Amino acid sequence: MSQADSFIDEVNEAVRRDKLYRTLRRYGWIGVLLVVVIVGGAAWNEYSKASKASQAQALGDTLMTELQKPEAADRIAGLETVQAEGDLKALVDLLTAAELLGQEDPEAAAEVLRPVAADPALPAVYGDLAAYKMLLLGDAAFDETERAQVLDRLAQPGAPYRNLAMEQKALDLAAAGDTEAALAAARALLEEPGLTQSLFQRVNQLIVTLGEEPGDANG
Repeated sequence: MSQADSFIDEVNEAVRRDKLYRTLRRYGWIGVLLVVVIVGGAAWNEYSKASKASQAQALGDTLMTELQKPEAADRIAGLETVQAEGDLKALVDLLTAAELLGQEDPEAAAEVLRPVAADPALPAVYGDLAAYKMLLLGDAAFDETERAQVLDRLAQPGAPYRNLAMEQKALDLAAAGDTEAALAAARALLEEPGLTQSLFQRVNQLIVTLGEEPGDANG
């Protein structure tokens, strides 16, 4: 395996485990998203009446109970029994997929994520997140053509995970041996606004691995 291939694998593994699953298990950003959906934010209008608010609180309590079970198999089984609709069902599916991935079952995770990623009625923050997580599953989720189409969709201006999708494009090009295109994609990403420090460092590491000098942060 070449240095570039090793680096690409390490980046994907770091993102897959550290940013999507371990943090999810510990109620990081997805926990915040869950609170926003249940207590406020976009879904608040649907649950503003007392009865609906009570239902949302009950769902939140149920999810926390299931996620606190010590055994992964019990967490998965519990999440699969949770009744929810719309945005909240998407959240339950994202949590279920994360548990399946923690058990090294990417095929099952992809099947849970697929309807979320394909549902046009869901806000992009849910559908695009499911699609992005599927990208990280490799062949278990998409063939080459589907992967390219999903990356194009996620990398559209204004899409919530545009920068992460652009990173995956650069990594795919590097893995395919198209160094020039990979460098161009990486440098284009460095020009994007809102680049996090960790993503900036990963992109620059890719550029260095491909034999060029690192770029500057977008001011």
